[in-house]
Order: sequence, then C-alpha cells, then structure tokens
Amino acid sequence: MSQVNQEREFESEKALLGDEQRDESQGSASRPEANLSAGNADPVTEGKKSDSAVKGDRDEELAQMKAELNKYKDVALRSVADLDNYRKRMAREKDDAIRYANAGFLERLIPILDNFELGLQAAKAAGSQSAVLDGMSMVSKQLQDFLSSCGVETIDATGQHFDPNSHEAIAQEWNEGIPEGFVIRQLRKGYKLKDRLIRPANVVVSKGAPVGENSATAEAGT
Repeated sequence: MSQVNQEREFESEKALLGDEQRDESQGSASRPEANLSAGNADPVTEGKKSDSAVKGDRDEELAQMKAELNKYKDVALRSVADLDNYRKRMAREKDDAIRYANAGFLERLIPILDNFELGLQAAKAAGSQSAVLDGMSMVSKQLQDFLSSCGVETIDATGQHFDPNSHEAIAQEWNEGIPEGFVIRQLRKGYKLKDRLIRPANVVVSKGAPVGENSATAEAGT
C-alpha cells in the first residue's frame, strides 16, 4: 500500500470518529435526565418548592395574626364589660346616696322624738287636759308627718311574729295567750328608711304557755 492510500484511510477513520462523538454529545444534550444526573437542578421543580415554602410561611403568619386579633378582641370585650359594670355601680351608689341622704340626720332625730313621746305619755297619764298637752300632741303629730314625708316607716311589732331583721328581743316571757315566737309588747319603736333599717324595734317575745299549764290543760281535756 502506498503512503497516499494510508493517509486517505487515516482521514476517513478520523472523520468517522468525529461523527460518532457529535452524535453522542447531541444525544446527551437532548436527554434532560443526563443533565439532571450530572448535577444540574430542574428549574421547574425548584420553582414549585420555592412557592410551597412561601405559601407555608404566609399561612403561619396569617395564623399568628388571627391569634393576636382574637386576643385583643377578648381584651376589648372585657374592658367594655368592666366599664359597663363600673357605670352601673356608680349609678346605683348615686341613687342610694340620694335616697338615703337624710339617714344620718334621722338617726340623730329619732332619740329626741323618743324622749318627746315619753314626756307626752307622762302628761297624758297625769290626766291633765291643758293647752300644753294639746300643743305637745300637735307637735308629736307634726313630727310623725315629717318623718313620713322623708320616707321613714314606723315598725309596729306588737302581736307580730318575731323577725330578727327588724326586731331586737330584749326579753322572753311565758304567756298562755300568745303563741311562742310572737311579740308580747314593744318597748321602743323601730324605724325604717324606705327599705333600709334605721333602728330595730325593742320587743319582748313570748315563750308560749308554761309547761305545767299545758300538762294540766291536756289532762283536763282527757
């Protein structure tokens, strides 16, 4: 073989090898799996992962904002309720202050009225019908009318069942005519200002009939 033929054959083989290398490079470029296996990341997949992470962060942030909103809403509702209760309490205290404004004055006036009535009773017991007695009776009526106009109510406990809320028991006595627990007589008047007790009535409470008399009555009945 001549040298010229050998050179031609070498050129032909070189050209064939070049074609095979180009085919392989084009095939690997057309296959995305080859690029991924070589370490190149897929931009579409990376984009999806990024969007998912952003959405998760937004959901977490929204949940925190809702929790804070509910907390501040609860605080606001509690504050409104406290303010409403405060206003009601202030209005009630103001109303009580107006209704019972004269309570202190009446508490000082009632003992004076007691002494005046004692003097009137003593004058009546003396049996004298004088102008002084008539004047005292008139003043007593005026005082009672004045107390009534102020909202003061006299507690009449005689013959009533003993009530610890408005009566003060000074003593107990046996009494066959009055059942146990009922007031025999009143020693001192009691007073109320509207629904507030100014002074309880001093009373004597019945203990009922003596035990010996009850037994004798039961034997007589048989």
